[in-house]
Formats: sequence, structure tokens, C-alpha cells
Amino acid sequence: MANRIMRPAGIAVTIAGYALLAHYTNTTAKNGSLGALTAIAPVAFFALLLAWNSSRRHFMLAALALTGLAAYSQWHAIEQHFGLIYWLQDTGMQLGLLITFGRTLANGQKPLCVRFAEATHAPLTIQHETYARNVTIAWTLFFASMALTSTLLFFFAPLAIWSIFTNFMTLPLIALMFIAEYLLRRRILPDAGDVHILDALRSFRKAEP
Repeated sequence: MANRIMRPAGIAVTIAGYALLAHYTNTTAKNGSLGALTAIAPVAFFALLLAWNSSRRHFMLAALALTGLAAYSQWHAIEQHFGLIYWLQDTGMQLGLLITFGRTLANGQKPLCVRFAEATHAPLTIQHETYARNVTIAWTLFFASMALTSTLLFFFAPLAIWSIFTNFMTLPLIALMFIAEYLLRRRILPDAGDVHILDALRSFRKAEP
């Protein structure tokens, strides 16, 4: 029981701490080294994790080491432009989610939210399937608007404004999107029942080949 509480709490504290540190480096002068390290840290961590778990571990670790040496050789430039790394991370995440949802709307594809719904409510009614498709469209548009807003703020607004948006508003806006979708689903599909998003994801993963 304690582990179930401590793990999410630890993740939440880590995310909040990183957001505060990133905002600090974006809004405080003379923080090039700290800003560069903070900006690169998540990329380096996930790259190392992927390399370590790769079937070609030695090759991937060697490539990662060479990338690290290249970054070290250009460290002064990275210190001068670490804000760009923050923006690339944020926009890359939004575009990745946009593609994840959007590509399933192509002809011959099953919308992602339809697949989620089928994992917990199969077989779907026509109304439920139509609703799930519309939800997929809504998430696609949401992530497109987030990427566009982040880009416009980064290039045309003070860096502090962009930093507030990306570090302190992104997750609350995603949570608000989940809440709005839940309330709308309760109204449009009152017989669908309540399914926690994590339960839906677990069912979806089990249903995938």
C-alpha cells in the first residue's frame, strides 16, 4: 500500500521539481551551465534507458557516448541556446502525441480512442464508436494547438511567458481535457459506465497482439 502511494508521489515531486528548475533557468540571468544541464538531462536519461534496454545495447551505448562527446565539444553553444532545447523537447512531445492520435484517423485505420473504448466496452454501439472517433479528433486538435501555442510563445513572447505556459500549464490543461471529456461522455453515453483511464490503458495493452 505504501509503495502504491510513494511511487506516484515521487513521480509528482520529480515532475514539479524539474518544472521549477527549468523555469528558474529560463528566467534567471547567468545560468547557462545549469540551464544546459537541466535541458539535456531528460533527453540523456531516456536515451540511456532506451540504449540499455535495446537488443543492440553495446552499439547503442557506443553511439550515445559519441553523441555525448559531440555535445561536450559544442558545450559553449549549448549553454548559449539551452532554451531552444527546452522548446524542442516540449514541441517534440506535443507533436509526438499529435501524430499518435492523428495517424489513426487516416482511411483504413481505427481511431485510437475507438481502440481504447473497445478494450473495455466491446462491442461498441454506433453512437459510442462515433463518440470515440470524435474524441480522437479532439485530442489531435488539442495537441496541435498546444504545439502551435508553445511555438508562438517561444518565438514571439518573453521567455518567461513561454516558460510559465510549458512548465506550469501543460499538465493542468491535459488534466482539464480529461475532465471535460469525462463529463461529456457521462452526458452523451450515460450507459457506458465509469472506466478509469489507467484501467482503459491496461485493458488496451492486454488486448494488443
